[in-house]
Amino acid sequence: MIEKNTTGSFSQSIKQRKIVDLPINDLLIKVSHSSLNYKDALSFSGNRGVSKNYPHTPGIDAVGIVKKSSVSQFNVGDKVIVSGYDLGMNTAGGFGEYIRVPKEWVCRLPKGLQSLESMILGTAGLTAGLCIEMIIKKNDISGKKVVVSGATGGVGTIAIKLLNMMGADVTAITRSIDSKEYLMMIGANEVVSVSELLDSTKKPLSKSTWSFAIDVVGGSILSALIVSMKYGGIIACCGNVSSPNFDANVYPFILRANQLVGIDSAETSINKKSKIWKLFGSDWKLNNLKSLHKTVLIDELFPEIKKMLNGEQIGRIVLKHGKSK
Repeated sequence: MIEKNTTGSFSQSIKQRKIVDLPINDLLIKVSHSSLNYKDALSFSGNRGVSKNYPHTPGIDAVGIVKKSSVSQFNVGDKVIVSGYDLGMNTAGGFGEYIRVPKEWVCRLPKGLQSLESMILGTAGLTAGLCIEMIIKKNDISGKKVVVSGATGGVGTIAIKLLNMMGADVTAITRSIDSKEYLMMIGANEVVSVSELLDSTKKPLSKSTWSFAIDVVGGSILSALIVSMKYGGIIACCGNVSSPNFDANVYPFILRANQLVGIDSAETSINKKSKIWKLFGSDWKLNNLKSLHKTVLIDELFPEIKKMLNGEQIGRIVLKHGKSK
């Protein structure tokens, strides 16, 4: 739980709360697993752009079993996923053992996807999936050069693995060049450091290098990618880990017909989310997915959040509720 102190600072602790403290909603869900995302780390730190009401329980992802239902669409015992919307922002989230949410936020856990697997993917996987779905609607990516920034993070990790499975030639951009072996293991064909990328970029146009890009970083990285795309290139922009601001000029767009497309997973329709989850359980089923994560209990979560805030997190962190892993 995150609490705001009288001094305006924030404190973090593990506390027992009652189900009656949860907001009144359609479904009471007993959460088995959640996952750690950058938005959770911001909420943990008292970032008012994420969470405005305290005390608060973060966790923008949750998978579990319906324990009470006041609607016909879901029955007690149904296995369900909740991801995004206001969960973990100002509505008590998946870091708690129970959540109470409206039916519009909930989709069934699809066949072919285990509860643990759904949270290894989590919002990060959902976002990566939405980025890739948008690109493949417009173009075939097999054999094409695709670049992924923030490669060691959750979105980057899932995107690289899925793109590799689809036959793309994947370049991973990372500040942590020591993670090259890990990135090559999950499917990157090439690993480029941030400094290499920035040093090689010339404005207003640089060498045409990549057909498609997935950017979770923003800032100078996005600026560099925009001027480095091939003709007809598409950049899926889904994050601002570095900065929400970037420099751009019109030449990549009017001389190379490039596109910069924003991707949001939080408010995406539940039908679209359900489609992506079903794909991850079928056509997009990723081999050896469990190798991408580390499972922690609630009392082990705080150090992982600090790692994420310091940019040191690699792969996915899954929270398992209970006394043992």
